[in-house]
Amino acid sequence: MKKPYKLLIIDDAEEILTALTNFFTQKKYHVTSAANGLEGLKHIEAEDADFDLIITDLVLPNISGVAIISIVKKRFPDTPVIAITGWGEHPESLAKEAHADYVLEKPFKLPELEQLVKKLMNQ
Repeated sequence: MKKPYKLLIIDDAEEILTALTNFFTQKKYHVTSAANGLEGLKHIEAEDADFDLIITDLVLPNISGVAIISIVKKRFPDTPVIAITGWGEHPESLAKEAHADYVLEKPFKLPELEQLVKKLMNQ
């Protein structure tokens, strides 16, 4: 059996973070969660990080999701990043500028996000 995929989920909305973490854990993913950009960045920079995919909100305290995406894409260009957002008129332009692989606007359905995760990880 192959190892579980490692996901990092970053969102400052506790209910969204909990829902996503629970959903992907039930689907047998190994999930690490972070409630703000700084916490997320610490996980990304940890020596044993090697995340298979990162899901991040765009608007976060401390360090923005856009900054997270830029850092990930510079250091780990092959790691897919999904940006999630419920903010602004054209949030996808910011996320695309930072090279997010996909932008999903809130509210979204969990199975829709899971399909995207599978697609980006070629499952």
